[in-house]
Amino acid sequence: MTLEELNQLPADAALTLFRDCCAADAWARPMVERRPFHSMDALHDASRALWPTLTEADWLAAFEAHPKIGDIKSLRSRYASTEALASGEQSGAQAAPEEVLQRLKEGNEAYENKFGFIFIVCATGKSAQEMLTLLEARLPNCRETEIDIAGAEQAKITHIRLDKLL
Repeated sequence: MTLEELNQLPADAALTLFRDCCAADAWARPMVERRPFHSMDALHDASRALWPTLTEADWLAAFEAHPKIGDIKSLRSRYASTEALASGEQSGAQAAPEEVLQRLKEGNEAYENKFGFIFIVCATGKSAQEMLTLLEARLPNCRETEIDIAGAEQAKITHIRLDKLL
């Protein structure tokens, strides 16, 4: 898809595409309204401008649309609509040793139990071991810190998906 095609889409179709990049309606709806974008820089600038306006509830809505790191089955089934955009994001987990995958699973469960949402990390280019190390390093954080970190990771993921979209 080209930027011009994105600009010309009906609002509901554009909203669907933006939700595939970030499921928070408080981000996706304004992205639709801010069209037309005259360049990729303008698209990314609009996206960046919206991040500070999101509430915790908005971030949590965005996080809900992600599979757990290492949960490849979930990635394939539940998130089929974002498959093209999410492709490769967790490729480091696909070939990981069983021990690392088990520790990721257990760490994800501990993280979700503690914070009430799944571990969010921009997994692109990271091995399963790197993701595990990040998860274990973030587990001692407080919820407020984790919302901030996970939000920043969500922003990175979204920008990558915007690039893949076009």
